[in-house]
Amino acid sequence: MRKFTLLHQAAVLLLLSIFLAESCIPVPKESAAEPQFKLLAADTFYFNSFVDCNMAEAWIGDTFRIFPGKYGEDPLWGDARDLKFASGRNADEVFSSKKEDFTEPRMPKNAPIGTPGLHGAAWFETVYQDAKDPSGRTLYAVYHNENYPQTLPYDSATGEGYINYRWPRGLTGPTSPAAVCRIGIMKSLDGGRSWDNRGLFLEDLQPRMILKPFNTSNTFAGGVGDPSAVASGDYLYLFYGEYGFPGVYDSTTYEPTKEWSGQCISVARIKLSDLDNPVGKAKRWDGQAFTRPHNGIGAPVASLQIPREAGGGPASSPKGQFHWGPSVSWNTYLNCWVMLMGKVEGPSWQGDELFISFNTNQDLSKGDNSQKWSKPKLLLKRPGHILWYPSLQPMNTPEDIANKNTCLRLGKRARLFFKYSDLGAYRSEHIVEFEK
Repeated sequence: MRKFTLLHQAAVLLLLSIFLAESCIPVPKESAAEPQFKLLAADTFYFNSFVDCNMAEAWIGDTFRIFPGKYGEDPLWGDARDLKFASGRNADEVFSSKKEDFTEPRMPKNAPIGTPGLHGAAWFETVYQDAKDPSGRTLYAVYHNENYPQTLPYDSATGEGYINYRWPRGLTGPTSPAAVCRIGIMKSLDGGRSWDNRGLFLEDLQPRMILKPFNTSNTFAGGVGDPSAVASGDYLYLFYGEYGFPGVYDSTTYEPTKEWSGQCISVARIKLSDLDNPVGKAKRWDGQAFTRPHNGIGAPVASLQIPREAGGGPASSPKGQFHWGPSVSWNTYLNCWVMLMGKVEGPSWQGDELFISFNTNQDLSKGDNSQKWSKPKLLLKRPGHILWYPSLQPMNTPEDIANKNTCLRLGKRARLFFKYSDLGAYRSEHIVEFEK
């Protein structure tokens, strides 16, 4: 009996030592729990200027500055000079600015048809601040650009532009044309008071346009747009919506599943040293690495796609569902990337839900880190409304001011803004609080 007891005790001690040894092994970072969040009701901020995009912003010294609005030629909605900036001592003060407090910067003129330059309208979506300039006045604006066959007719010599044949319907009625979106870069040396167009970051060419009879969603004919850009290492990473066909569109062989496979939120990158002359320098993700050219065919972030069996579909279909309009920030409290996005689930960009996703890999240049986003979770739903352009914004807290936080860099709490497209209002009603 005593022999059994001693053997039993020895076995227990052995198992206990193994357990204690294993309990000291650190848990790999990849297996860490996903960050948590909650919405807190807050005073409503009514934004008093035109917004139809992500909010681009930067600190210029001790001044917080934002750049909402639209500029340029647009035969569908009318030419615009609504791209303006407002400044103040903190984010809350600036977002509360009166309409008359906004200033119009000096912008490059639209180039005549058939000549190089800025064509169509532009919206600033992100501002990258050159870290090499201690004054903070050197800025690069990543802009969403829209054109039509009327503003950018097809040029067979360059492959640029669009052919007005079987062109899909636009947003203002049966005879209105759908737009094509592209992404470009402008530069400012004076804190955003004047801008110089540096050229295109990304675009999809005519062969990838999705035409009649299949494009019936009243959205885009194709293209890339609605971007959010963040710096990581030596690169600027651009997260954007892909709306083109992943190949040459042919109405005789068209398959909606093929279109869906190449769409949703995608990513490309460009060296920070190439921002002054960006044309042709960016590379798209191909599913394994950043190898595809700026006007080539990349692969979307798979974890952000809505599966076909869950209702996911192509952007050209009024019944297809897809995430769009990413807004990406680095969260210093969570030590991870945070992405907000909208969801289209009907024609003309209809959708009443906003979603959130996380990426715990700080270095986006390593392996497939740029693809490691968690499955989107529902952040907010407003039945009966159309929700666009969600973003997280800093506040007037001592922490946000001291750290000079912007929509690209945030902490434990951030103000949630989005646009009620059906109401024409861009405002904030909540604060998002994160937990590790």
